[in-house]
Amino acid sequence: MPNKVLKGQWDAAAIAAAILLALSFVFGGASREHALRLAAVELASLPLLIIGAGRLLKSGLWREHRFALGLLGALAALPLIQLIPLPPAVWTALPGRSEMVLALELAGLQPGWAPLSVTPDLTWQAFLALLPPAAIFLAVLTAPQSLTARMVAFWLGAAVIGILFGTAQLASGGERLYPWATTSAGSVTGFFANRNHLATLLLATLPFAAVFGAAVLRRRSDKRMPLWFGALFMGLVVVGLAAIRSRAGVILFGPVAIASLLAAWVAAGRGRPNPALLALAGGVAAAVGAVAILALPPILARFDVQSAPEGRFEGWPVVAEAANTYLPLGSGIGSFDAVFRSVEPLERLDPTFFNHAHNEYLETWLEAGWLGAALIIAFLVWYGRRLWAAWKAGPSRERDLQRAASIALLAMLAHSGVDYPLRTATLAVLFALCAAILEKAGRPTDRELAT
Repeated sequence: MPNKVLKGQWDAAAIAAAILLALSFVFGGASREHALRLAAVELASLPLLIIGAGRLLKSGLWREHRFALGLLGALAALPLIQLIPLPPAVWTALPGRSEMVLALELAGLQPGWAPLSVTPDLTWQAFLALLPPAAIFLAVLTAPQSLTARMVAFWLGAAVIGILFGTAQLASGGERLYPWATTSAGSVTGFFANRNHLATLLLATLPFAAVFGAAVLRRRSDKRMPLWFGALFMGLVVVGLAAIRSRAGVILFGPVAIASLLAAWVAAGRGRPNPALLALAGGVAAAVGAVAILALPPILARFDVQSAPEGRFEGWPVVAEAANTYLPLGSGIGSFDAVFRSVEPLERLDPTFFNHAHNEYLETWLEAGWLGAALIIAFLVWYGRRLWAAWKAGPSRERDLQRAASIALLAMLAHSGVDYPLRTATLAVLFALCAAILEKAGRPTDRELAT
C-alpha cells in the first residue's frame, strides 16, 4: 500500500513538473513585460512546490540538505525582509535615501512608514519569480532518478526546438515569429527575448547530451541511439551558437565543450578512450571547422569593438558607484532600473535602454548589498563542495548527471558575469534543476549503498 501511495504522489509530481517545465520554456523567456505570461508560470509552480515541500518533510530528507535548503530559504527571505515597513526615523537614515526625503519635503509631505526597498512592487515581483525555481529544486531533491532524467530530457528537446524555432525566425526575415514585444528582432532568439539567453540554454544542455551518449559505452549496450543523439546535439549546438552569434556563447563554448567531453569520458568508464567517444569529439571538431570556414566573418564582426561602443562595460563603473551609495543593505531587489536612471550621467543618455547591469554579481551588490554578497559566497562554497563530491565519485547514472549539472551551473554562472540569464524564468528553472541534481552528490547513491 505505501508503494502505491508513493507512486501516485509521484505521478502527480510528474504531471505538475511537466506543466511547469512547459510553461517556463514557452512563457518564461523574458525578464520584463508580459506580466500575465510570467504570472502563469508562477501559478503553475504552486502545486509542485506543495508536493515537493511535503515530500521533503514526510521523508525526513530535508535533514540531509539543510545547508542547501538554508540557502534557498535565505534567498527567498531577502526580498521579504526588504519589504518590511520601517518607521520614518529608520528608513530616512538609510544610505541613498536623501533624494527621496528631499522630494517629500518639496511636496510638503511628511515621511511615513516605508520599506527598505526603493521599489517595493518590483521587489515583491522578484520574490514571486523565485517560486518556479524553488518548486523544481524541492521536487527534484526527493524525485526518483527516472523523473529527474525525464526533466533533463525535456530540456534537451527544448534546446532543439529553440534552435529550430530560431532558424524559422531567421528565415522569416520579419517580426512575426518573435513572441516578445521587446526583443532582438532579426536575430536567432528562439522563445527568448534575448539571443544571449538562447546561447546559455544551449551551453547548459551540452554536458547532459554528452554524458547521456557516453554512458551507453560503459554499459556496453547495443543501443547506440543516445550516442548518436549526443554527437548530433553537440554539432547542432555548434551550428546554433554560430547562428545566434552571442559573444559570450562563442567564448564559453570551448571550455564547456572540453569539460563536457571530460564528463563523457568519465561516464564511458574512464580508461582508454573508446573509438566511439573519439568519434564524438571528432564530430564536434568537424562542426567547429565547418562553422569556421562558412560563418567566421559574421561571428568575428560581433567582436569588433570599434564598430559600436559596449554599453555594459561603460555602465559598470556607474553601477558600482551607485552600489557603494546604498551600502550596506542595498536599494532593494528589482530596483536596478530606477536607481540607474537616477544616477546615469547625462552624456550617456541615448535611445538604448540599460534595463539590467549585465553583470548579476554587480547588480546583486547594488540591490542587496552585503547580504547579497554573503549569499553568493555561501553558494560558491556549496558549489565547490558538491563539485568535488560529484567528480571524485565513480561513473553511474546519478553521478553522470551530477557532473553534467556542475558544468551547466558553471556555464550559467560564468555567463551571469556579462549578462542576466537567471532573471528569466526559463533559465532560473533550469538552474534550479541543475542545482538540485548536484545537491544529491552529497549523499550516496543506491548502488554505492549496496556495495
